[in-house]
Amino acid sequence: MASKNLNRRAFVAGLAATTGSTPLLAQDIDGSETVEIEKDISNAVRHNISSFRSLDWQPYFSNLKNGAVLVDLDSRALHFWEESGSYYLFPSSVPLTEDLTKRGRTSVIRKVEGPSWRPTPSMRIRNPEWPEYVGPGPDNPLGTHALYLSWQYYRIHGTHDTRKIGRRSSNGCIGLYNEHIAKLFGMAKVGTQVLLI
Repeated sequence: MASKNLNRRAFVAGLAATTGSTPLLAQDIDGSETVEIEKDISNAVRHNISSFRSLDWQPYFSNLKNGAVLVDLDSRALHFWEESGSYYLFPSSVPLTEDLTKRGRTSVIRKVEGPSWRPTPSMRIRNPEWPEYVGPGPDNPLGTHALYLSWQYYRIHGTHDTRKIGRRSSNGCIGLYNEHIAKLFGMAKVGTQVLLI
């Protein structure tokens, strides 16, 4: 028993010695050293290191007729402007790989509440074990609502698998939490302009 304690002590002492060269950030997760605080105390802001960002993307659209959606694939965020100018920001999932990613301008051509799902021909090749059809419900990969885009097979849709949001996890579509797609579904129109960058 004494040798186990001695070994534990030696391990902890060795570990403490090696952390001397570890950056302060890794040593004190909860300390004030882990974030930068603005000098003006009244406007104190914590800077985080996530890729989620909110930039002024509206200038990418010449007008907001029928509303506008911009998906920033790098920060995995969907921006939406109503025709009135009201703005909304939603975290999203984006395509898993670059070859599944499509960029450019498209539009919403159809809205479906309770969508059904069929894998695309290329999905069937990559995943022959997938079912040929999934009806509306909790097993449906499109979640509760879907906005169909003018690009064949591409959608903005919900997901029941919330682990996918904020990640590169889709086969080409843009995924939102079901509560967010329901909100977007209610605001977007057939004809809403969409830009993926």
